[in-house]
Amino acid sequence: MIGAIEKYLIYYGLNEEMSLYLSNAIAAAAIILVSMLAYFIAKKVLLKVLEAFIIRSKAKWDDILIKSKLFERIIRAVPAFVIHAFAPVFPSYQVWIQRIAFCYIVFIIVFSLDKLLDIIDDIYSSFEVSRVRPIKGYLQVVKIISYVIGIIVIIGVLIDRSPLILISGIGAATAVLLLIFQSSILGLVAGIQLSANDMVRLGDWIEMPKYGADGDVIEISLHTVKVQNWDKTITTIPTHALISESFKNWRGMEESGGRRIKRAIYIDMASIKFCTEEMLERYEKITYIREYIQNKTGEIEQYNKKHNIDFSNVVNGRHLTNIGTFRAYIENYLNNHPKIHRGMIRLVRQLSPTENGLPIEIYVFARDTAWVSYEAIQADIFDHILAVIPEFDLRIFQAPSGHDLRQVR
Repeated sequence: MIGAIEKYLIYYGLNEEMSLYLSNAIAAAAIILVSMLAYFIAKKVLLKVLEAFIIRSKAKWDDILIKSKLFERIIRAVPAFVIHAFAPVFPSYQVWIQRIAFCYIVFIIVFSLDKLLDIIDDIYSSFEVSRVRPIKGYLQVVKIISYVIGIIVIIGVLIDRSPLILISGIGAATAVLLLIFQSSILGLVAGIQLSANDMVRLGDWIEMPKYGADGDVIEISLHTVKVQNWDKTITTIPTHALISESFKNWRGMEESGGRRIKRAIYIDMASIKFCTEEMLERYEKITYIREYIQNKTGEIEQYNKKHNIDFSNVVNGRHLTNIGTFRAYIENYLNNHPKIHRGMIRLVRQLSPTENGLPIEIYVFARDTAWVSYEAIQADIFDHILAVIPEFDLRIFQAPSGHDLRQVR
């Protein structure tokens, strides 16, 4: 090709040296023009036909191939194929032209594979199984391997050595490679263990105070696990840390369908006393404990008669107390509450007295595990309990406030 152009230029009066340089320039320009034309045809014709075919297909996952512009990345290798094919036109530079073109093709293949793996992850993430078995970490391992292979192939082509020879020489540098890829190896092993043992899934609520993490898992990758905290900040945790260190996963609570309410109210112990007849008459009008009052008073009356109790002192025999009656009321109130889980433990217990009063602890499970609904249920329960305490002749313990001190004066 160059010889024909050179003869043509000499025929029109150019000297041999000038015609040689000019013929090389014309040939190079022609090859570049052909390569750009091939790229234009591939982009404007072949790519459009392929996109039209994908759009007409009923499958939805292949639409991601268009949105990700994978094919646009692939066709960037077309000019390199053309240049590689026309390299014999320049015999003196043929070897290096082909090597550089081939290296560029390898470069495009590696980066296209990178994009393809991202697409596979996006498609896989659209299925529910991705929450249980994420594959992002494994795909990142494949990416690293493809980068390493691509670099080895490019180096082998440039120095005219078989990539297999280079790979065989890597054995001598194993220690260095292990040091370089230490985090990747740890991340891969941790990812396999997390997946095999089902320790963490996408969407799980986890707590890891050491890293300041308290929120939902939004990404599990080879090196890090991303957690979106409740204040919308993002915390990144090394993947291997979830294996080597402890963390709390709230998934069990969400799957069980019940979220624990565990809170105590503190009763002023000075307000605790035996129930009088007048107090029992009032309490008996309360629906939730009417039957309890009737059964208990009958039981206590029989006991006291049986044991000939001397009622000259109130400490003799058995008597109902306002704190015990109040505890029975809370139990029945919670047993009849529509938003308390019936299949889980429901407990109202008295804890050890403290300097802040006598703690009465509520230990139940709300049926709704969503945070907002759970807090509303919990608040409604304690709003009611705090409001009914005076009806049982009890007082809530609280530290004296400025208002209390003014009343003392």
